[in-house]
Amino acid sequence: MNWDLTLAILFYVLVVIIFIKGRKNVETQGKVFFLYRTKLGLKLMNKIAGINPFTLKLIGLFGVLVGFAGMVVIFYFLLKGAITVFVRPDAPPSVAPLLPGIEIVPGVPALSFWYWIISILIVAAIHEFSHGVYARAYNVKVKSSGFAFLGPIPAAFVEPDEKEIGKKGKLAQLSIFAAGPFSNIVLAVILGVILFSFVGIGTVQLASIDAGSNLALAGAKPGDILFEINNIPIGNRVDFVNALKNTKPGDEVVFETNSGTYNVITGENQRDSTKSFFGIDLSISFFHYHDKAVHKYGSDFPSYISWIVNLFVWVFIISLGVGLFNLLPLGPIDGGRMLLSLLSKFTKNEIVVKRIWGVVSYFCLALIIINLLPFIMKLINFIISHLM
Repeated sequence: MNWDLTLAILFYVLVVIIFIKGRKNVETQGKVFFLYRTKLGLKLMNKIAGINPFTLKLIGLFGVLVGFAGMVVIFYFLLKGAITVFVRPDAPPSVAPLLPGIEIVPGVPALSFWYWIISILIVAAIHEFSHGVYARAYNVKVKSSGFAFLGPIPAAFVEPDEKEIGKKGKLAQLSIFAAGPFSNIVLAVILGVILFSFVGIGTVQLASIDAGSNLALAGAKPGDILFEINNIPIGNRVDFVNALKNTKPGDEVVFETNSGTYNVITGENQRDSTKSFFGIDLSISFFHYHDKAVHKYGSDFPSYISWIVNLFVWVFIISLGVGLFNLLPLGPIDGGRMLLSLLSKFTKNEIVVKRIWGVVSYFCLALIIINLLPFIMKLINFIISHLM
């Protein structure tokens, strides 16, 4: 039985039942976007916003600075990725749809339905709740909150009074718009510290090895456990990176694994000829457990811990991705609204402001489409191959 598919069906059946029973709270937009309005969390938003408004607004200012820095970072990566699509069509795509079953980050556990749905709900809830808190901190009424679906894709929302936001100063507007992405980035940083501090200590597994790489030709196989590199013990990803960071093309490197010891001459990185290439992806879902722990908690203990840690990994990845993506200076998303607010600070000419805003938004949209081209072509080829 495919438990992932079965549980996905049960989840959506439950959602349909909830929407039918609460249909008076449901709003449909464009026949594909469904909102379920509630008052959930509004009292808590008020409470948090009133604890220490000065400190909250100071954090909000920092969030605005981080927001604009993140806007530059994500714009740069999209631009770089778009250029790479034309220069090196065979390069791995820089952008991929955030959907179950699609390889998003090599070496990371597969994005199953439950990793996807739980991560999305956590990230979306924190994102929207933060918007609500900062709206209340600046005395903007929050009319409702709730969850939504764009087709099958879940989301959350809060509904601040847009007219009241428009009457606020630029710092207040920017703080409210930046609050969601900033909270996602903060969550990603916290989880990143936890994961890199505590996860992967013990053993490292080779998730995949490029078939044409020298390590593969030497006999190493995906699934091998890596013990040492040049006599340096490898207990986590940081050890792996540190052991190889100073190698150059043509250097000899000794890999010791559970299947044997391999003397490998490093290849040349196609993107930077001064750097070495190994064609390896690591798995961070493989852990070493003490026999006493397995004896005390049962043989299923490792799989439970692995599942939880892998969920943390996906919340980290999705939170960072959603936070940065929402900072793109694109149309109605947070980054687009931040750009619009900033532009209107420098000129009162609304025609000029909206023209610049529109050009930047369409350019960002074009970059996203270009970055998705490798995935789109792969999908088209897959469909054609299965129809022929």
